[in-house]
Amino acid sequence: QVQLVESGGGLVQAGDSLRLSCTASGRTLSNYAMGWFRQAPGKEREFVAAIVWSGSKTAHADSVKGRFTVSRDNAKNTVYLQMNNLKPEDTAVYYCAARTGRGYSSVVNAYDYWGQGTQVTVSS
Repeated sequence: QVQLVESGGGLVQAGDSLRLSCTASGRTLSNYAMGWFRQAPGKEREFVAAIVWSGSKTAHADSVKGRFTVSRDNAKNTVYLQMNNLKPEDTAVYYCAARTGRGYSSVVNAYDYWGQGTQVTVSS
């Protein structure tokens, strides 16, 4: 069992930056590919970014490409999402998720463990 806890969310203005962290307990994260997803009110949960177990390969949604960067530090059992040039449409609850195995996925149902989420609100 893996417990995931996100942190780093908050209220910022358009153009600002935030770094989200996702720290795991229970098992080492190096056994899992990791993903970041977000869900805005009234919308479905959507893929944001993902990273393989080693950190050597990443993927980002087109809507955040060039602004967001996913990374991980397996020694700290932590995954990060650096978010730059934030826009009001980035407002959502952000979730990290762990997927058994080493390859990542952009599909919500491919992930086995989820954090409770952290709110990101971007004002215009």
